[in-house]
Amino acid sequence: MSRDETATTSAPTYTMGYGPEFRKMLERRNAADCAAHLLPHLRPGMRLLDLGCGPGTISVGLAEAVAPGTLLGLDMEETQVEMANAAARAGGHDNASFQTGDATDLPFDDASFDVVHCHALLNHAPGTQAVLAEVKRVLKPGGLFAARKAFCDSCFFEPARDIGGISGETVWATFVRLLGANGGHPQMGGELKAAFVEAGFVEIRASASFETYDTADDLAFLHGLIVGWFFSPLTMQAAVKHGLASEAQFEHWRRSLDEWMEEPGAFAGFAWGEAIGRKP
Repeated sequence: MSRDETATTSAPTYTMGYGPEFRKMLERRNAADCAAHLLPHLRPGMRLLDLGCGPGTISVGLAEAVAPGTLLGLDMEETQVEMANAAARAGGHDNASFQTGDATDLPFDDASFDVVHCHALLNHAPGTQAVLAEVKRVLKPGGLFAARKAFCDSCFFEPARDIGGISGETVWATFVRLLGANGGHPQMGGELKAAFVEAGFVEIRASASFETYDTADDLAFLHGLIVGWFFSPLTMQAAVKHGLASEAQFEHWRRSLDEWMEEPGAFAGFAWGEAIGRKP
């Protein structure tokens, strides 16, 4: 299958944006935590493609695992690619390089890679099968595809107040609806195995994990992330535009978030679905 046959002209709206608060979240991620389902399958000398690489914090760990093989990272946002290249240089990962590109129209030849990895990208890409078709095209026969995506229905905040919960007028429910309104897939973590099957991958294994926040430092970070991103003018305007919330609701939610942060039992967990499959 050629690149032209799998290309799409739709451009995704990245719900999370590229503000400083969300960049801090990306910088906390690493291969040991976020690609644990893939790392045991990696071998020195492999050629690996990391789709939606962001600032490269996961990528550099994958590059280390396949060295002296090569890692190519791809992201649609130039500022993320610049940060990823800087991270690779700073860490001495000479086998890693990064470039901008479209996951539905990959600038690589057929059968170019031993492994393709992506983290969170499919939550935000409107055309899931368009991406998977390109992944399958650039993989060598027998090559591996590994993905990890959020499963929003299983994420939680406790005590829930009106912060957590997937139904009603809560902060989390509004985020989930905003992700869907932007063409994303909030439950993709739970749908990964079925998506892999539909795309024609074989020997598929699915798993799940939680990213938890319970220490004072973790909770302070999460509180700052939500305040800086969810309560930013850009996000609030988008939610109001889509009819998902009012300005008064945002004011109420902000007070509730501050109260939740002070709860002795405050605890939050983000659910991730993972899958790994092989190209026949």
